[in-house]
Amino acid sequence: MVEMFDGKFLIDGEWSKSDSGSTIRVLNPATGQTIGEVPNGSVEDTKRAIDAASQALSKWREFTPHERARILFEGARLIKNRSNELGRLLTMEQGKPLSEATGEVIEAADGIEFYAEAATKMHGSVISSEIEHRNLWVQKEPMGIVGIIIPWNYPAAMFSGKAGPALATGNTVVLKPASNTPLTNLEMARAMVEAGIPKGVLNVVTGPGPVVGNEIAKNSKISKVTFTGETETGKQVMRLASDTLKRISLELGGNDPMIVCEDADLELAATGAANGRYGNCGQDCVAPKRLYVHKSVAEKFIKLFLDRVNLIRVGNGLDPETTMGPLNNSAQRADVERLVRDAKDRGAEVLSGGKRPEGESYANGFFYEPTVLVSVPDGSLILREECFGPALPIVQISDMQEGIEKANDSIYGLGASIWTKDVTKAMDAIGQLQAGTVWVNACSDTPINVPFGGIKQSGFGRDHGTEALEAYCEMKSVTINSKRSGQ
Repeated sequence: MVEMFDGKFLIDGEWSKSDSGSTIRVLNPATGQTIGEVPNGSVEDTKRAIDAASQALSKWREFTPHERARILFEGARLIKNRSNELGRLLTMEQGKPLSEATGEVIEAADGIEFYAEAATKMHGSVISSEIEHRNLWVQKEPMGIVGIIIPWNYPAAMFSGKAGPALATGNTVVLKPASNTPLTNLEMARAMVEAGIPKGVLNVVTGPGPVVGNEIAKNSKISKVTFTGETETGKQVMRLASDTLKRISLELGGNDPMIVCEDADLELAATGAANGRYGNCGQDCVAPKRLYVHKSVAEKFIKLFLDRVNLIRVGNGLDPETTMGPLNNSAQRADVERLVRDAKDRGAEVLSGGKRPEGESYANGFFYEPTVLVSVPDGSLILREECFGPALPIVQISDMQEGIEKANDSIYGLGASIWTKDVTKAMDAIGQLQAGTVWVNACSDTPINVPFGGIKQSGFGRDHGTEALEAYCEMKSVTINSKRSGQ
């Protein structure tokens, strides 16, 4: 018996279906079975949500930061209390192993708590005046209505990292989940409603990106749009938002390089590469996607790496033995297959994986084996495009400088890592690598208290950290003339 979930919109504090009555099916990527339906939102549905957010804005702005924080803390508590239930739901709609999913839910709740607390510590500034009888200060105010467009790879974490700071700073929200993974976001919103968030402050509208997402991006009542997803989609969001000059932040694609120097701790690097590349089935913006290893240690590193890859167990995320679930959808798997096929056609060698696993338990899901490629020519698409799946190309280099040059030869600039025991070498690499985040002897970590985002075509703006709070506020400069007549 397949578990079925019946999702509904959250608009103006009410749970409802689309006026059209049409729905979107949500599939379990491990089985291909339908596990639920959500409303297929229209432009009119989206406008209703935006109007509700507009009506609620003035009241929510009047809440003190501590009053808003109390509601967010309670919402986070409810989410944590339901972490097992929500983790299971997340696994069923996204595919990742249950331990990863439950961990993501708990971290998401921690993130909401972080922003609830941090918003109570925000302050403006008083400025010394060069003009007599002038009192000057800067105060920070909510932007207004924030439109949030969330991807399917980390829906719980993205809800926290975007809705958390937006709500904590006094904005109202219209949120569009990914159509593949809307159920977890709807249940997290339910927790916020039960925590006492006023009606209209948080609205969730499911539906297609070209319909719901486009309306969010172009509607004149929305003050800011924050989007995480593919670079080309981000460019479309930016074009639509430009007509009303709304604020925008974009966290887009990445093709993160990992450079392993000749003096690196190879055991540590091999473990980091395996965990970073194959966690969430490789569907991670900051997973290492191109690995450059010094030729003098390449053979040893590859052996250590393969030892770890061979321990990965592919399967349904609900199976406790599974350490890597399926890709989220068939199109994503097809894209990984395209990139691997291109590399092979150009002469790359497949050391592990490179195909769909065989067997009845894999027949209806979107599974793909963890794949390792070597002797990958420079022109291969897997080195140029983002591979959002469990395949890693390994390229040998003669020195760190060659690795940095190859790493920077990309339209992307989200993350990069350097693996070395030499502090001077690490500092040199940090200065040269073109990325929003650089890790040394680590990769893929994006803690909630550290700003995260990219450069080049990986986008602009930052999630995470107290800096994200600033991104949801407008600064207002105030000047008061205190001079009286006769003075």
